[in-house]
Amino acid sequence: MRIRFQLITFMFLRAVLNTAHRMVYPFLPIFARGLGVDISTISLLMTGRSLVGALSPLFATVSDRRGRKFGMLLGASVFTLGVGLVAVYPNIFTLAAALILAVLGKYMFDPSMQAYFGDRIPYEQRGTALAVTEVAWSLAFIAGVPIAGFLIDRYGWSAPFPLFTILGLVIFFIVWRIVPGEDPHHEVTSNSREGYRAVFTSLPAMAGISIVMWASAGNELVNVIFGVWLEDSFGLKIAALAGASAVIGISELSGEGLVALTTDRLGKPLALTLGLVANAGAAILLPFIGQTQVGALIGLFLFYITFEYIMVSHIPLMTELVPTARATMLSINVTGHSIGRALGAFLAAIIYKEFGFLFVALLAVAFNIAGILALGRMRRHT
Repeated sequence: MRIRFQLITFMFLRAVLNTAHRMVYPFLPIFARGLGVDISTISLLMTGRSLVGALSPLFATVSDRRGRKFGMLLGASVFTLGVGLVAVYPNIFTLAAALILAVLGKYMFDPSMQAYFGDRIPYEQRGTALAVTEVAWSLAFIAGVPIAGFLIDRYGWSAPFPLFTILGLVIFFIVWRIVPGEDPHHEVTSNSREGYRAVFTSLPAMAGISIVMWASAGNELVNVIFGVWLEDSFGLKIAALAGASAVIGISELSGEGLVALTTDRLGKPLALTLGLVANAGAAILLPFIGQTQVGALIGLFLFYITFEYIMVSHIPLMTELVPTARATMLSINVTGHSIGRALGAFLAAIIYKEFGFLFVALLAVAFNIAGILALGRMRRHT
């Protein structure tokens, strides 16, 4: 019962972190106008955010060495500092710092939390359990981003940041209260190099990390550009963009529900294969059915439900590849995720401006195919 309560609690805590992370995407044109810069500048900031996220292995051993609770508290502290900067003095420089610090905090918090539950929940049940915490991604788009959109519409682009600062302090307090200080399920490690060595010398682990890198690159291509695409195609404004985000959130919630129902039954590798194939199909479909507002929203629904199925199936698989250095493994996995996002964010605006949305979708398909090839390599060596 205690584990179930904690899973649900962390779902809501992570929804706050994810809302701060995700709200930039649909409102990218609004952030650019509010700061007096062009879309490419904000896209570069997001590329930088993803590249900084790739540094997460530098902090990977904190949770393995100091404990899961310490890793989560440190992540919440760094997140709160980042969003607090914009709350105090909103400009392009504090926004850049907030994007960097918030993603660092998130990438300290998430692997520590996943390792915490990975220590406690048997592998055959882990897909369903971690799917509960991953509902935080969809909650961010269903509830968090529309709330942020309401605040931005009423009070300007920086309006959500004071709220995030307060919520960051709430996250710190709740983690401090509900996560035990003494942890009999995890034996702390004194040699961080052993954890890195165990991961980097494991061919299945490196292949598994490359899967999420390619899938995330394809997803970020659409993430960065969908708000601009919808505004350019249909003239959607803040409230409508927030509504589009809610549709994406519902699709992700559906994806998480599918994972909870099927991944442990099908087996993680097969579920991941199905997700990659389906996401490639949704990507190629998106520009063709996106000729109308309804078609575009249906296409985004299909694209995001399949990507969420990939991500939530992938995490429990990665928790067991190097169990002796679980948090380190998960943090380096975040690096693959971040490098993929950086690649997608860097390419998105360039390809959209030069060639249009069709070529954005085609490149997303190519990245998914690369992910399928990496999965095949991982299975051969596991």
